Amino acid sequence: MSFRPLNDRGVLARWKEFLPVTDKTPFISLNEGSTPLIHSPKLSTLLGRGCEVYIKYEGLNPTGSFKDRGMTVALSKAVEDGARAVICASTGNTSAAAAAYAARANITCAVLLPAGKIAFGKLAQAFIYGAKVVAIEGNFDDALRLVREIGETEPIAIVNSINPHRLQGQKTASFEIIEDLGDAPDFHLLPVGNAGNISAYWLGYTEFHQLKRATKLPKMVGFQAAGSAPIFHGHVVEKPETIASAIRIGNPASWEFANAALRDSGGAIDIVTDEEILRAQAWLASEEGIFVEPASAAGIAGIFKSVDPARQSERRMPLVPEGSRVVCTVTGHGLKDPDVAKEQCGAVIPARADKAEILRLLA
Repeated sequence: MSFRPLNDRGVLARWKEFLPVTDKTPFISLNEGSTPLIHSPKLSTLLGRGCEVYIKYEGLNPTGSFKDRGMTVALSKAVEDGARAVICASTGNTSAAAAAYAARANITCAVLLPAGKIAFGKLAQAFIYGAKVVAIEGNFDDALRLVREIGETEPIAIVNSINPHRLQGQKTASFEIIEDLGDAPDFHLLPVGNAGNISAYWLGYTEFHQLKRATKLPKMVGFQAAGSAPIFHGHVVEKPETIASAIRIGNPASWEFANAALRDSGGAIDIVTDEEILRAQAWLASEEGIFVEPASAAGIAGIFKSVDPARQSERRMPLVPEGSRVVCTVTGHGLKDPDVAKEQCGAVIPARADKAEILRLLA
């Protein structure tokens, strides 16, 4: 058995009894997981009727997104199986996680990205972690198709969410929520792109419910960007477009799993516009001090939509009863996409190095 530091409280160490690992599985970990569940008093007040809203801040994982939870399991199992290289298609966050954990494991990582469609913060991560980065002409769905084809003929492990080990790692976020709250929430809101995360959360909730570690199951509510909403519309979107690059996916790999989660939980899939996403991103930062990338704000935008009287005829989210506990996952840190945030910010105020002038400008 390989050496495991006493301070390793990563996903594999903390939840190994619920994960597909053995004594032969090396723990390729960066101490991911155990992210904070932050109470949001302002969102709670906005929702009203005694409801409480909590934010699961996955942007505080090692590479800044929820992808690390699944990647620690996927890379560990790949190394256990003898892989010397891994490959993924990505809109950014998967590439960052795959590259980081491959570096930790000392194996090669190749990532296929849609040219010109990746936020700079994520692209920089893939490079600095040492991945071989290939930008293809096409979108994420084209990149994933190529990855599947390569995986069929080459001795390279695919670490996209079509790898079942990814969802196994990602389900641990729901375990943490149940531990923190003492039970499952009544509603769980989150952005939906490739649909692996909503599938993984539901997997974790149902598993702990079956084990009697939770007395109930939440309604799962996913939010897609209006210009990239294949599940909402019920058909593949050939050219998905949205400012929220992490969910700019027209043919989700986990579509069937997500539909099952929505159906079995009594939840729903809804859409929010890019404008609503950006407003929610700015609001969450300025009002609650939580900075997330645009895609992460989709669920927050969904809360705003749910309480807007003018949008009631459009909403699909079920009515939230009085006294409900609502968890909203924000999936990635705001520094993943600094250019979008910069466009929303005010201008820097120039000033001389003079106290009186500075106080005048601050008045």
